[in-house]
Amino acid sequence: MLPWTALSLALSLRLALARSGAERGPPASAPQGDLLFLLDSSASVSHYEFSRVREFLGQLVAPLPLGPGALRASLVHVGSRPYIEFPFGQHSSGAAVQDAIRAAAQRMGDTNTGLALAYAKEQLFAEVAGARPGVPKVLVWVTDGGSSDPVGPPMQELKDLGVTVFIVSTGRGNLLELSAAASAPAEDHLHFVDVDDLHIIARELRGSILDAMQPQQLRASEVTSSSFRLAWPPLLTADSGYYVLELAPSAEPGNVRRQQLPGNATGWAWVSLDPDTDYDVELVPESNVHLVRPQYLRVRTLPEEAGPERIVISHARPRSLRVSWAPALGPAAVLGYHVQFGPLLGGAAQRVEVPAGRNSTTLQGLAPGTAYLVTVTAAFRSGRERALSAKACTPDGERSRAPRPQPPGAGGREP
Repeated sequence: MLPWTALSLALSLRLALARSGAERGPPASAPQGDLLFLLDSSASVSHYEFSRVREFLGQLVAPLPLGPGALRASLVHVGSRPYIEFPFGQHSSGAAVQDAIRAAAQRMGDTNTGLALAYAKEQLFAEVAGARPGVPKVLVWVTDGGSSDPVGPPMQELKDLGVTVFIVSTGRGNLLELSAAASAPAEDHLHFVDVDDLHIIARELRGSILDAMQPQQLRASEVTSSSFRLAWPPLLTADSGYYVLELAPSAEPGNVRRQQLPGNATGWAWVSLDPDTDYDVELVPESNVHLVRPQYLRVRTLPEEAGPERIVISHARPRSLRVSWAPALGPAAVLGYHVQFGPLLGGAAQRVEVPAGRNSTTLQGLAPGTAYLVTVTAAFRSGRERALSAKACTPDGERSRAPRPQPPGAGGREP
């Protein structure tokens, strides 16, 4: 009996440890991220529709791995003014979030979705408001399809922060506007469904949310007016497959550029792009070993790089003068300026470095009464430079004068 008693004790201890581990929360491999539900709670939604949407959100969130160090959820109502039902971190389990959603009351009022989106950015998703840095962020907007105020600009600001946007429309809505508001590609992030059929998309949407919460995301950096660099984590190996990378202007989806890369690649730079243009990027991992979903990204190039304009010479002194200029366009892409100056009639040229945040400098050590050629050059991150030149003259210096002879009897008494 003793061996069986020992075995029973060991199994009991293992079970207790397992339960203890479960109580501590999800494992380290659980996805992390912040999930915001934006719920149309305005008077345009009937009480019946609101109750059905509320039930759907509870069904959607219950199985999610919510908890400290994992997923956090928040709910904001859309009405005349945004109203936060509960912030991130208030509830630490799927059941608690589900109960809070089911207890939410309709707020009524106008459908000011844009105002609610701006509130979400400033009060929930911004790091200064306590948002967790470096974790994926997802917005699920449930709407009857309309808004009393503009949605596009504040939604784009959220997407610029890296927020993945899913939209569930229970009304007709404007397909083009909602497609633009959702993350790309719209067919994976926008759902049109009757309020009584919301349960049909619950499983698919939940899986998409979990996929978006994974840190293995395509990202862009070093964006200029004509190029940007892409990076992604290792999704394949050299032996397990290859990547197909596609790029197309958002306004011309048929104008596609493709690049095939080996399975051990983790980055690529697109060049020769148009300035101030939205580009849609698709990274397709091709493998016969395992299925890896494509990743999508929209990147906007910077405005065209234009050099400094309207050089102004001021505060001219015999040995110094001040040079000012209109800053170059595309300031985010400017590394800095250098100002070169030298006498027009020949002589050594000098150079002064000016940081990107300034657009003026004072040139010292000049010669009086001399004409100079001053050239201001903007250096961009792309490696290109733009320059503008102007002439400047220093005034003559004060010359020493001989003392005037004094008339007899002036300046003192004779001895």
